[in-house]
Amino acid sequence: MKTIKGLILGSAASILAIGGAQAADLPVKAKAVEYVKVCSLYGAGFYYIPGSDTCVKIGGAIRLETTLNGQASGNGNWYGGADGSQAFGANWYGTRTRFNLNVDTRTATEYGVLRAFGDMKVDFTRGTSGISGGTIAEVDYVFIQFAGFTLGKAVSMFDPQWILSKPTISSGFQAGSNDATGIPQLAYTASFGNGVSATISAEDAQPYRTAGLVNTSAAFIAPFQANVLPAGTYGLGNFTGNAVSGDHVPDIVGNIRIDQAWGSAFVSAAGHEVHSTYYTNADSGRPETTWGYAVSGGFELKNLPTGAGDSFKLEATYAKGAAKYVWGGTQDTSGAGRYARASGNSAGSSMAFGYVLDGVYSGTNSANGTGISLSTAWDVSAYYEHYWNPKWRTSLYGNYSTIDYGAGGSAALIAALSAGGATAGVTGTLNATGGSMKFSSAQVGTKTAWQPVKDLTFSADFLYTRLDQNLVGTYTSTSAVSGAPSGRQFTLGDQNIYQLQLQALRSF
Repeated sequence: MKTIKGLILGSAASILAIGGAQAADLPVKAKAVEYVKVCSLYGAGFYYIPGSDTCVKIGGAIRLETTLNGQASGNGNWYGGADGSQAFGANWYGTRTRFNLNVDTRTATEYGVLRAFGDMKVDFTRGTSGISGGTIAEVDYVFIQFAGFTLGKAVSMFDPQWILSKPTISSGFQAGSNDATGIPQLAYTASFGNGVSATISAEDAQPYRTAGLVNTSAAFIAPFQANVLPAGTYGLGNFTGNAVSGDHVPDIVGNIRIDQAWGSAFVSAAGHEVHSTYYTNADSGRPETTWGYAVSGGFELKNLPTGAGDSFKLEATYAKGAAKYVWGGTQDTSGAGRYARASGNSAGSSMAFGYVLDGVYSGTNSANGTGISLSTAWDVSAYYEHYWNPKWRTSLYGNYSTIDYGAGGSAALIAALSAGGATAGVTGTLNATGGSMKFSSAQVGTKTAWQPVKDLTFSADFLYTRLDQNLVGTYTSTSAVSGAPSGRQFTLGDQNIYQLQLQALRSF
């Protein structure tokens, strides 16, 4: 019995030992892997950040384009820069490559959605970028939205809901107010249900909202004169003779909007402070600060009877002392607040030119100085887009913009640019026998886009522009800086401009 008992206990011990050895050889159980989960709360492309309740979407685009006879050609083919003189050495075309990347994060909270968004672009533009790089990097939109507040660099609350979806290739089209790279702001939006909302916002007037002032008793930039500031420069000091120095008060902007299935509509208004520096120095006094304003309204109609996806957009803006709410865009980089274009560079050529300013004044001191004469401007823009099928679409669009300085402001500008006036145009002399400094632009364009596969689009955009000026007389170039031989005389007259822009866009 003792022998049998010993065998049983020994066998049991052996089995336990073998089991223990096998157990030691088994792998340790791994921790559960946290896979990225789709977040369906905010639309396609969002995913939960592992270990959090925040959803993120990463996107961007690569954009390649060529412009013939347009604003991306270099020094402004009609934005007042040297290329507008039609000198043989001017740029006839331009190229641009752009890469942009954006991140959109959203988190549900008891106060609503907490959103943070950032968008960055890197450009290589022929004429402004070096051969070994020299790219222009910009941060377009960086903002936080929470509990009705928008804080940061975002689309202006003055603009329509569809400001970033206009069916055009933007370069060269006036299109009223434009803040394509966002405006720093502090805004609050109240939603009333059924798609109705209202917003109040304090917005930085630089760089898109301040057109600048001119003291006609001092030197200021002339037609075709080269802009001496670095490429890409906007805002204060963006042209020789800009009499604005410093920002004092942000623009106050408000809107009322409605967004529904049929489309959207809006009305908006903005208050814009206008102030200058001193007449000639710190002891000479200065014009009294005043306020300008702008009002706008428009609507969008979707899914028209002409076809699924078709749309029609209309907007109109009026401004007094706030010219860049009407004459939007980025012409400051190449033209510095001017428009100028010649029909050619030979004897007998004609030219049109004008300024986009918040106002003008004159004087060297408080005894002989005048107050600021505010400009008045208005514009209307319309867009129609038709889908031939899911892969092909064509748009037709147009704009008319005009600016006027009144009798006093116009006379002061003419006198300053004329031989008998103050020294102003260092590269030319105006000999006006009649007319005024009222200036207008009429534009009609069409864009056709082909999308062979999802997120890849090839587009061709043709734009016709007519610069309508109201001066009678001649303008004589007095310096080769303008690209025209010294002494070249241009007859003042309206100009026609034709631009073609080609683009390839890969979105992701």
